[in-house]
Amino acid sequence: MARQEGIIKLNGRIGDLTFYKTRDGYLAREKGGVSASRIAGDPRFERTRENMAEFGRATKAGKFMRIAFKTLTSQLADPGMSNRLMSQMLKVIQADSVNERGLRMVLDAETELLTDFEFNIKAPIRTTINVQYEALIDRETGLLSIVLPAFSARDLINSPQGATHYKLSAASAAINFEEEHFQLDVVESEVIGVKDIAVAATRLDCHLAAANANPLFLLFGISFYQRVNQVDYPLSNGAFNGLTLAKIQGV
Repeated sequence: MARQEGIIKLNGRIGDLTFYKTRDGYLAREKGGVSASRIAGDPRFERTRENMAEFGRATKAGKFMRIAFKTLTSQLADPGMSNRLMSQMLKVIQADSVNERGLRMVLDAETELLTDFEFNIKAPIRTTINVQYEALIDRETGLLSIVLPAFSARDLINSPQGATHYKLSAASAAINFEEEHFQLDVVESEVIGVKDIAVAATRLDCHLAAANANPLFLLFGISFYQRVNQVDYPLSNGAFNGLTLAKIQGV
C-alpha cells in the first residue's frame, strides 16, 4: 500500500494499480490475491469456503431482520448498524452445535444471543431511558409487552438538546429465517413532554399469533420530536432515536 503524493489525486484502477481515498488520505495498491476459481476448487481453501458460506448466511439473515423491522429502523440514524447486526448474526451461526462447520445456520434457540442489540449505537436505550422496565413474552397467548412504572421524564429521560417531546414504542415479531417470512406488530405511546414530572405507568402490548412456532423478538424504542406551533417534527433525522432488542425467546 502506497500513499499518493502531489497535487492530482486519483480514484479508480489503472492496469494492476488501484487508487482510492481513505480517512488517512489517498492511497494506491497493486492488484493481487488469490483468484476466485482457485478459492472455489483448491482443497487448501476449504476453510475459506466454509467461512465464506457462513458469512453469506449471516449477511442474508441480518438483511432479512432489517427488512422485518424496517418501519422502526428507518427512523434511526446509524450507518454502521447493518455491519454490526451481521457481525452479531455470525455469532448466532457459529453457536450452531448441530451442523458441521461451513453448514452451520441460524438456529431458533441461538437467536437469543442477539438480546440487547442496539440498532443505534450512538443512542443506546440503556442510557437514554433510565427507567427499570419489564420485557414480557407469553408465547401461548401471543402477547408481548413492555411495561414501565410511573416516572419523571424530566429526571429519567436523557433527551437531546432541542427535543420537546418523545414517544415510546414496542415491536414484536415472529421470524422464520429459513423460509424468510415474519409477522410484525408495532405499538406507540402518546407523545410525552420531556419535562413532564409525572408520567403515568405505561404498558405497550403487542399481539402475535398464539402458540407461534418461530423465535419471538420484542423491541423497545424511543423517538424524539420538537414541537413547533402544535406540530411535532422528528428531531435531527432520528440521530438520537434508540431501539433495542429487549427480549428474545427462541424455540
